Amino acid sequence: MSTRLAKQGRLIDRSQPIEFTFNGSRMSGYQGDTLASALLANDQMLMGRSFKYHRPRGVVASGAEEPNALVGLGNGDRFEPNQRVTTTELFAGLSAQSQNHWPSLEFDVGAINTHLSRFLPAGFYYKMFMYPRAFWKHVYEPIIRQSAGLGKAPDKDLKDADQYEHFYFFADVLVVGGGVAGLQAAKMAAQSGAKVLLLEQTAFWGGRAPVDGGTIDDLEAEAWIEQTLGELAAMENVTLRNRCMGAGVYDHGYALGYERLTDHTPGEPGPRHRLWRIRAKQIVTATGAIERPLSFAGNDVPGVMLAGAMRDYVVNWGVTPGQRVLVVTNNDDAYRTAITLHKAGVEVPRILDARPAGGGALMEQARQLGIRVEPGRAIAKVSGGKRVTKVAICAQDGEGGAQEEIAVDAVAMSGGWSPVVHLWSHCGGKLIWDDAQAHFRPDASRPPLGDDGAGFVIAAGSANGAMDLGGALLDASAAGCAAAKAAGFAAQQDAAPGASDSAENPMLPVWLMPAKADIKLRMKTWLDYQNDVKVSDVQLAAREGYESVEHTKRYTTLGMATDQGKLSNINGLAVLADTLGAEIPQVGTTTFRPPYTPISMGAIGGEARAEIFQPIRKTPMHDWHDANGADWEPVGQWRRAYAFVKTGETVEQAVSREVTNTRENLGLLDASTLGKLVVKGADAGRFMDMMYTNMMSNLKVGKCRYGLMCSENGFLIDDGVVARIDDDTWLCHTTTGGAETIHGHMEEWLQTEWWDWDVYVANVTEQMAQVAVVGPNARKVLEKLGGMDVSKETLPFMEWRDGQIGGFDCRAYRISFSGELSYEIAVPASQGLAFWTALMEAGKEFGVMPYGTECLHILRAEKGFIMIGDETDGTVIPQDLGLSWAISKKKDDFLGKRAQLRSHMADPDRWQLVGLETVDGSVLPDGAYATGNGVNANGQRNVIGRVTSTYYSPTLSKGIAMGLVHNGRKRMDEVIEFPGTDGTIYKTKIVDQVFYDKEGEKQNV
Repeated sequence: MSTRLAKQGRLIDRSQPIEFTFNGSRMSGYQGDTLASALLANDQMLMGRSFKYHRPRGVVASGAEEPNALVGLGNGDRFEPNQRVTTTELFAGLSAQSQNHWPSLEFDVGAINTHLSRFLPAGFYYKMFMYPRAFWKHVYEPIIRQSAGLGKAPDKDLKDADQYEHFYFFADVLVVGGGVAGLQAAKMAAQSGAKVLLLEQTAFWGGRAPVDGGTIDDLEAEAWIEQTLGELAAMENVTLRNRCMGAGVYDHGYALGYERLTDHTPGEPGPRHRLWRIRAKQIVTATGAIERPLSFAGNDVPGVMLAGAMRDYVVNWGVTPGQRVLVVTNNDDAYRTAITLHKAGVEVPRILDARPAGGGALMEQARQLGIRVEPGRAIAKVSGGKRVTKVAICAQDGEGGAQEEIAVDAVAMSGGWSPVVHLWSHCGGKLIWDDAQAHFRPDASRPPLGDDGAGFVIAAGSANGAMDLGGALLDASAAGCAAAKAAGFAAQQDAAPGASDSAENPMLPVWLMPAKADIKLRMKTWLDYQNDVKVSDVQLAAREGYESVEHTKRYTTLGMATDQGKLSNINGLAVLADTLGAEIPQVGTTTFRPPYTPISMGAIGGEARAEIFQPIRKTPMHDWHDANGADWEPVGQWRRAYAFVKTGETVEQAVSREVTNTRENLGLLDASTLGKLVVKGADAGRFMDMMYTNMMSNLKVGKCRYGLMCSENGFLIDDGVVARIDDDTWLCHTTTGGAETIHGHMEEWLQTEWWDWDVYVANVTEQMAQVAVVGPNARKVLEKLGGMDVSKETLPFMEWRDGQIGGFDCRAYRISFSGELSYEIAVPASQGLAFWTALMEAGKEFGVMPYGTECLHILRAEKGFIMIGDETDGTVIPQDLGLSWAISKKKDDFLGKRAQLRSHMADPDRWQLVGLETVDGSVLPDGAYATGNGVNANGQRNVIGRVTSTYYSPTLSKGIAMGLVHNGRKRMDEVIEFPGTDGTIYKTKIVDQVFYDKEGEKQNV
């Protein structure tokens, strides 16, 4: 029976009782309790059910490694599933519900799966759900969907009531872990003058030292921790954050911290969680170590707990999980638990030590207290349903079988300690196997490498394999100094704090207890508690050919639970190695990926939610458009005017009016949304040649050139006009939706492939407002405003000039996507609205009208100009669109060149862009497919083409379209059929895609 101890509990305040509920039952705890310690204090040993077999599960750990005790917290708009009771701080009114059972935690129908375990071995889902195929949709899939997951998803109709935020921080040295090693490392780094950020994931500092005992510089561990914290807090160059987990380490010294601000005080104003986005020159991972469980039959019965965790509950929270506790171990550390329990008044009938010679000084101390120690002994089986009732004892070598049974109500187990190497490994740090400690630890000779080729992560303390107090402090001192020096500071390593430790005997690797267990017992020996993975499952996977630890992980689901294998992985790979007859280092480990423990979706999103989930981007002229009848459409993250609708007219009539007026008089288009990327540097020319299919390095200053951009797979991804600004600067115009994508595309190649090129890219899209002044009267309105010579001779087609128009500083581009006389005028964004207003006023006598995106599309289509996203779909190359002229034959290489030489890409038998006109002048349906003779492999009529753009042309008074047609350019004047969805057959002639002013006379006036 678990109870609250009278004189223990360093972290709880007994003067502040707290009431909470678990599955609707009222319970009480104290300020400083975790939900786990409070549940144990209320003798709530059963806390959940396992995923596969629905076996009863109790708490097994005391920290983030806990796999069993997950609950749903809160209600309504503050409900959150799968929260660990071990990391949840108790607060008044807390409401928790256990998971993965029906109808109740105590009586779960799903527990019948335990009796079906012989039919549900490792990988059964791969074998069972394949046949008969007809069962999948109506039998297998509903069952799988019903069974999937542990907790209940929050109500989709309720919005999260809490706030979240992101915080950016720059540090010289980031120290992750606030135990004694982290404190010491931070202190040594800070003394050098380095800016230090220290993160600790729990609410308290010092890690395990106050629980494990020992002295540091003749001070009790807790006193030394308080003293060191005071010193760090007094330093202006040190930032301390507890309740803040080091979640992940990435390239270039980037790290994530996950801070829980108000989880323990819900309802307080301010954000609930904060995601720290950290840049650090050096990172010290003082993340400690995790105790491993032992594998014996019944090691999952509630009441079987890690010895270190049991010690935590007694010392930190004054809770004992049982009144009669058996301790089983392969190392000396578990003796500390036995001694702590005994001193707290808990009966410890036996310590079973798998080592033939037993322990060192701690064993003698236990014996002096009257605790019976049995070396060379092991647990044969733990009995009990919803809590431990008795333990069968045997020899570790398995000889003689179970020899004795004793009644106990809890078991403390220790299989040794494994360094927390996750953050070290996130960014490529390698591991080395330590035979003496039987664990993987960081290999200092192969650290994560920074941009300069040097390591930027240093492991410290027990996270580096230094498992004794003195050794951990010495290692942390060296790590703090090394980090400061690597960050550019003169660090002096003082003598490391002196620490007292008990002499310990070497641990004995024990991967199965007893070593020669009968296979029937092994069937009940658990590795992954949450996913119900047994020793026999791993052995079966090895026999079936899954020799890779990664394959075994996926076949058995070992380490795929929410704890990500923190307790199960080392034991699992040891069993795999033994079954394969290989050494553990040969088998290796699974991949460690961030985050270290789960992060809330709210924290990942931060402030980006509701109306600012994806903020609407607006041009400087947006409000003017809105006041003048704009019919809005989303284009990327922008809102653009589809058309400007006047009173009494439809949108279609407005579009037709805008097209006609722009062709005959003067139209203005807000082109501010078009991407504007500045590419600058000594190597910018060759970079531009690699980015674009045509030559850009030979473009003269003051001139423009239309360019195409392909992916490395040869497919067209963007187009636009490029302007040469000066000898080492180009300005690239992109599509509205492509600005961020193309900017990222350029940066990716610069950072991963051409990192040594002198090139810089800046996205200046929002810094400039841009207006397209289009139509026969375009030059007239600009001349009326005055200030710049915009004549054909001074500003020819496809050139640009800087100057002033109407008193506005501007850059004028003489380009056209409409086929009319056209200028695109860029002014600073702050002057965009004033410039637009000036154009509208000056243009009145010239018949000025604003026009929207649909008019733009029709103008372009009449000229046969492509639209990225319409004529392209991720499978189209420039040659398909008749744009071979824009592919340089002078360049040795550009992105996509080699891909376009592949046989399939160079095949002349491809779909090609053509113009399409219906025989009766009607408008083709958008996206319609043309059908030809014969049938395909599915018995359907062959498809020979599709419509990419289709419009009614007011200029030509008929429907026009462009489309991709099989061998289209060889089929001019041929009539093909496009069936409509309503059964109408559209007879359509293949024509030239340029419908208007093919010679380009109007744009060159």
